[in-house]
Order: sequence, then C-alpha cells, then structure tokens
Amino acid sequence: MLNEPLIQMKKINKSFYGVHVLKDIDLDVYKGEIHAICGENGAGKSTLMNILTGSLMPDSGEIIYDGKEVKLSSPKDAQNLGISIVHQELSLFPHLSVAENIYAGRLPIKKNNIIDRQKMNSMASEILNRLNANIDVEVIVSDLSISKQQMVEIAKAISMNCNVLILDEPTSALTEAEAEDLFKVLKLLRESGIAILYISHKLNEIFNNCQRCTVMRDGAHIWTKKISETSDDEVVSSMVGRKIDNIYPAKGKKGNKVLLKVKGLTRHGVYKNISFDLYDGEILGIAGLIGAGRSEIARGICGIDHVDSGEVELLGEKMPLNDVRKSIDKGLIYITEDRKSQGLFLQMSIKENIVAPDLKQISNNGFIKEKLVTKISEEFKERLNIKCRDVNQKIINLSGGNQQKVLLSKWLYVNPKVLILDEPTRGIDVGAKHEIHEILRKLSNEGRGVIVISSELPEILGISDRILVIHQGEITGEISAEEASEELIMQYATGRRNDYKKIEVKEA
Repeated sequence: MLNEPLIQMKKINKSFYGVHVLKDIDLDVYKGEIHAICGENGAGKSTLMNILTGSLMPDSGEIIYDGKEVKLSSPKDAQNLGISIVHQELSLFPHLSVAENIYAGRLPIKKNNIIDRQKMNSMASEILNRLNANIDVEVIVSDLSISKQQMVEIAKAISMNCNVLILDEPTSALTEAEAEDLFKVLKLLRESGIAILYISHKLNEIFNNCQRCTVMRDGAHIWTKKISETSDDEVVSSMVGRKIDNIYPAKGKKGNKVLLKVKGLTRHGVYKNISFDLYDGEILGIAGLIGAGRSEIARGICGIDHVDSGEVELLGEKMPLNDVRKSIDKGLIYITEDRKSQGLFLQMSIKENIVAPDLKQISNNGFIKEKLVTKISEEFKERLNIKCRDVNQKIINLSGGNQQKVLLSKWLYVNPKVLILDEPTRGIDVGAKHEIHEILRKLSNEGRGVIVISSELPEILGISDRILVIHQGEITGEISAEEASEELIMQYATGRRNDYKKIEVKEA
C-alpha cells in the first residue's frame, strides 16, 4: 500500500428534495487494496459510489485522483480515469456474445466499417485469461451462469484500463464455490495494483478478503479501520448505531403438534421422496447447495409447481396437490426468494401490495374500502417496523430490507398457518436481517409454522431449531440445532453423508 491514496473523497455532501443523504463524507482508497464499504440499506453507500462513478454530482466537497482534484460530471469522466462499477444487478446485453459485451460501444472496426471480430475475440480472450476465467468469448451471455456473467462484467471493466473497481454485493447470487473463485480473481487484481471498493453485507467475506473497512450510517462516515484492528461485532454495532447482543433470537421449544406433514413428495427429474414433519414452536431450516432442489420442493409443497406424487397435510387435513389457490386459502404460504420480479408490484404502493393477496377482505360489492386498506397497512407498518414516508410510497423506492418486510406483511395479511420463506434476508443489511429473524421467531412462538430456506450457513445455523439438508433432490440428513455445524451440513449437502430415513408414498 502506497503512502498516498489513489482516490480521496473529502467532505462530500448530497441532498435530495431537502433530505441530507451524505454529510461531509471522507473516503480514501489505495492502490492494491480491497476496501470494504459497510452500512445498512439507506446509509448512503450507493449515493457515494454514484458520485465516484460520475452518475451523480455532489452538492459540495472534492474528489482527488492520483494527487489532482477532478470533476466527474458523467460516467464517461470516471471511465476515462479508470473508475468502473459492477452493479448487483448485472447490466449485460443477454443476446450478444461475451466479446461483444466486453467491447460494447468500442467494437474494433476494419477499414471497410465492418466489425473486426477476430481482433475483438482475441482481445476479449486475453483479458479473460488474465482473470483465469475459462469462458468462450463467442458464447451468448444469456447461456452463462450468473457467476460467469459477473466475470464478463469484471472483464469489461478491466478492458477500459480499470484502476478502481467497485463491486456492489457481488456474491448475493453465487454459490460458496463461485464466491471463492471470485475472490481468487479479486486477489489477482489487487496484486496487479487495482484498488477495489467492496460493498457487502456478508461480514465473513469482508474479514477474509479485505484489508480495510469503512462504516457508514445515516449518510455519515463513522470510521475507517484496518480489518486486523476491528471485529464483526464492532462493525455490526457501528452500522446499526446500537449494540446487538444476540444477532439471532433465542431458540424455540419444539411442541408435539404437527403443523405440516409431507410424505413421499416427488417430481420426476427434480426431487423424490421428500418426507418430513414441521412441529409447532420450531423453525425448520432447509439447507443445500444452489441447484439442489430446495426452492422447487417448497413450491411443490405449496401447489405452485407441478408435483407427480406424494402427500401434503396441513393441520391433519390432506391438501390437494398442484392447487396454489387452495394452499393460500388454507393458510400454506410460499414467500419467494425473488421479491422484485415474483413477490412485489414495484410500481405500486405499500398498501396496495399488502392487501393484494385477498381483495375480498377490503372490498364491498366490487368497491375497495380505502380507509380499511390504509388502516390495515398502517398496522403492518407499525408491527414490522417498515421504514417509509407513508404507506402510499411506491415499493421501488424502499430499501431491500423494507421491501422484504412489505413482502412478509403481504402474506401475513392472509393469516397463514405455515410460511415457507425462501432466502428471506438475501440482499438486506445486518440490522434488517436481525429484525426479520426476530419477526420469524415471534411467528413461530405464536404457533405458526415457519420453514426457512437459506444459502447462508451462518443464518441456517443461527435461526433454525432443526435442519434438513437437500442434495440432488433428496433429503440426505436431519440435524438438530445442538449438533449442527457448517462442516456437518456440507457433508450432507455434497452427498458425502446420507442417513435420512425416507417414507415412500406410492403413486395413485
């Protein structure tokens, strides 16, 4: 690390409609370091990065690049300095090739104004080889996995002589193995002298891979420290502005009442002979590698996707398979992992989203009772601590954590008996995660059934009273909270252990 930072942001201020979102922010970044930016959603991280990449202009303050003050009036100004960003939601052209995406807008042209594809493919291959990325440059991007698409985004940034690379939640949709591959690439980039700003809510990634950490809260710079000089407890408490003694709520007490019974559930080629019971007073965790079939099983149980055979009983009543409307009416609910495209109406208001599952409750002779809608949504706003201007605010303008609370409110509105939540805290900050976990434990303690699917092993271990592990469409293990560990879960998740007692139900 050199004595002088590559970038210095000094006393940066920014307001929107009279709301002060950045308050005298200072940030410095050195060549050859991975610098973590931590903070809750709404802390100002994205606004600060948008200023650094020229997408926004600060109201006041200065940016110094390589010892000289610069004005970044547009993304092009930032790109000319070698400042690039890879957003959480990738911005590739899905129907173009890898090479065409890397050089979009800068395609090499022959004298006759025809694209020089040989040169383009050769340059793209050279960059991907630098990243140790085994990707065919002529493949259409939509045919690649998310992790490889992300590598294409990084290659695109490197192709523009990148000196500063900003990564926003880069592992949110990656498996652990894919995340490890990404960090190997980041290590290569760091060793080549590139400065990396790393935004993530995953503290284990930060402590394993970053050299320094900056914490922001409510638009203010709280502190910047070397990773070796801080702890995950200090980062969390600094982010939320209070000490969180227990990141996860106390474990529940399993009762004797079976809320949900699944027997021999099978969908040919996807999963088979899924059998388990869910008891009152417990949170049942479902773990497994991405692609193991966890979401498909949950959607099958709730009647969303087709099931070939098996039985599902809710409070002793046999449920019809493949009938999602009946599942909802009876109180068996699936809450999707993809809140933006499958869970919420982003352009509609909070109150419209909350009452969407059952309009009969709030209508009379086809007319919506607006006062009742407002009353119900205000109750959920208070109950789940949804931070918003008011319940008329559009979903798209909420943070990820508050969007998730609205999604949960939407399904609590129908008074469910059992909720299956798929990745309930993906992409939300530590403070919001803590609130969601507390809500789930309260629901379980009230007698509702709660099943949590999560790819984050710390979350599965922290929230679950009992854990089922899925491998290639089968349950391979059942683990109590007392015996659970990341190592044991991974043994079952990779198929190295398989000792779960299965109950087969013959097809009708």
